[in-house]
Amino acid sequence: MILAAGLGTRLRPYSLLRPKPLFPILGKPLLLRIIDQLRNAGFSSIIVNAYHLAEQIVALLADQSDITLQHEPIELGTGGGLRMALPHFGDEPVLITNGDIYHDIDYGAIYAQHARGGHLVTMVMHDCPRFNKVVVAADQVRAFSRSGLKPSQGKGDAVAEILAFTGIHVLRPSVLRDIPPGIFYSIIDRYQGLLDKGGRIGSVKVSGHIWADIGTIEDYLDLHRTLLTAAQPSFCLAGNVNIGQDVVLEEWGYVGAGASLGDGARLSRVVVWDGVEIPKGVVLQDCLATSQTCLT
Repeated sequence: MILAAGLGTRLRPYSLLRPKPLFPILGKPLLLRIIDQLRNAGFSSIIVNAYHLAEQIVALLADQSDITLQHEPIELGTGGGLRMALPHFGDEPVLITNGDIYHDIDYGAIYAQHARGGHLVTMVMHDCPRFNKVVVAADQVRAFSRSGLKPSQGKGDAVAEILAFTGIHVLRPSVLRDIPPGIFYSIIDRYQGLLDKGGRIGSVKVSGHIWADIGTIEDYLDLHRTLLTAAQPSFCLAGNVNIGQDVVLEEWGYVGAGASLGDGARLSRVVVWDGVEIPKGVVLQDCLATSQTCLT
């Protein structure tokens, strides 16, 4: 299941135009990239939930037979959305992934590791200082940040460390039955409840991978910087871009299909969405262009 129902508050005003999972990465909606990754890993049945600007997600996926769309009438949160999807799940473990992360982690390998571990829940963790909030020791989650534990306070003799949740986890559907249906609920609250009752949550630590949360416009642009500066050329133009005279393209950037760059425009470290018209003489730096002007 792909969690794609969030409001994208930190990405406003851009997320008022399209839901965060539909933000294009090098021209391709992130949600479609995640779906491709799941299919390539062998998953043949995928659920996508939607709430904010749900009609856009519905329109994008309506003709895909292996996708079940869950249109949520109210904001349900990560736990509430999973609880609503419970009737779609069988007895087998379910892999969950956030719809706003770009990564190259192997979903199939994670699912296999969960099966070997024998836990009710397996969370995929990594060392990402900006987001490190979970205490992990001996391949198990020991506490979430709000419990106030520090690495030295991990239970038992195992050395503990604080890691970040990647947004990828595998669970047995039975874990969801205690979540009240039809209300906003965080899945982390459910996991904390498991720990409080002595339950065990497995942890798989990954490293050496690409991972980016596009939670802010700065994150979105930085992901493009990472991808484009590793490629040649570092300024990428999609198909049917109309380029005027004396246009200057500097450092890195991406210009979407059907966009138009007016005479004398200068672009540096930018992303331009499909079909956007950049007026002549405009200078754009360090921004996302979604209309005739840059919104940052």
